[in-house]
Amino acid sequence: MGIDSALHEIRRLDDLAGQDTCLHRLDARAKVLATLFFLVSMLSLGRYEVARLLPFACFPLLLAMQGRVPLGLLFKRAALALPFVLFVGLFNPLIDRTVHLHLGPLAVTGGMLSFTSIMLRSLLAVTTGLVLVGITGFDQICRALGRLGMPTALLVQLQFLYRYLFVLADEALRMLQARAQRCAKNSRPSLREYRALLGSLLLRTLDRAGRIHQAMLCRGFDGQMPDLRPTTAFGPAEWRFCAVWGLFLVAIRVLDLPLYLGAKAGGLIP
Repeated sequence: MGIDSALHEIRRLDDLAGQDTCLHRLDARAKVLATLFFLVSMLSLGRYEVARLLPFACFPLLLAMQGRVPLGLLFKRAALALPFVLFVGLFNPLIDRTVHLHLGPLAVTGGMLSFTSIMLRSLLAVTTGLVLVGITGFDQICRALGRLGMPTALLVQLQFLYRYLFVLADEALRMLQARAQRCAKNSRPSLREYRALLGSLLLRTLDRAGRIHQAMLCRGFDGQMPDLRPTTAFGPAEWRFCAVWGLFLVAIRVLDLPLYLGAKAGGLIP
């Protein structure tokens, strides 16, 4: 059931991309370019600049609200990546023990700052990627990347990876359901059973891949995915979208907005 619910939520993001809002009507290239600029601006900050990461949260949050993407769904999916990020930065507080500031009795070290920075950057990047899928659709993102110059071989591999992820997961779900129906006790598979299931899944995947490839060749596949949707133009609305978000991202990247607001609140700046 965990696999089934995960697939349902991934499909839900693609379903949300079919809405009719001003964001959904924009050319996908504008949204991809704005997202890439957001990632470059955010990741270019220093590893100790935690507070300056906070204004970057405006980008995914405003796009999600304008594109009617549920915030609960975004945070739930983004939280899945946190355990992997936690493992990456887990030892930073132990390695970098240089004290950078004091919060009352607490001495904040460089390792603590860099660890928090890694967590925030990952959360922002994953959330922004999910928002982009929710307001554009994964297939349209791939086509936008192709029109922006991504190599065709890499683009097709990316499209195949996403499309047949569902095929592979459905096959794994059917195998687990068949095992549950044949077992007297509804218990979790043992390590030995998992090895057998993975081996069987690999053989079934190879067999299905061969059948899919033959079917695509019979239908005239020439190395590119056909696009039946009309091609949109990069018009004035797209230029305005890129210009507004570009100026905003440049401003929060160049200016230390949290420091300015803190000084303003403290009365240091009139």
